[in-house]
Amino acid sequence: MLIGYARVSTQDQNLDLQNDALLKAGCEKIFEDKVSGARIERKGLTEALEYVRSGDVLVVWKLDRLGRGLRDLIDKMQDLEKRGVGFKSLTENIDTTTAGGKLIFHIFGSLAEFERNLIRERAMAGLSAARARGIRGGRKNKLNAEQVELLKKMYADKTIPIKQIMETFGVGKSSLYKWVK
Repeated sequence: MLIGYARVSTQDQNLDLQNDALLKAGCEKIFEDKVSGARIERKGLTEALEYVRSGDVLVVWKLDRLGRGLRDLIDKMQDLEKRGVGFKSLTENIDTTTAGGKLIFHIFGSLAEFERNLIRERAMAGLSAARARGIRGGRKNKLNAEQVELLKKMYADKTIPIKQIMETFGVGKSSLYKWVK
């Protein structure tokens, strides 16, 4: 089944052009949004994504109607593929139910993986550079050395409840046990 999704950015704009194209393409059901693509919550898109089933094809008039950006678009397309749902963009002539469309999809996937690897490499290089300058990453310890020693003494005194020690130092149970060990 072909399922359409149409979106315009404002309430003043008209969905007729997109709906006409989606109907002409054979869509049996069309979901709509009149909201900016930058908005995270798009009710019509959410409903369309929940509605499609394996073997269905989600159809949009133009690629930018589906995603807020390349990363978002790739994530949505990967989700559709995992669920066995095809994707078709009428304007760009992308159809993941064909060999050429699958090739385009895999190129998108490769670009996404490349981007993730670049981000990871930059993060690792930044951490290495910071360590070389003597900067230690991560959250600062909540307790100093004297407080940790006092915490250990209180813990060793079996008459003091764990809850009281936690409240005294403002720490959770896992942190308390980390410092005791």
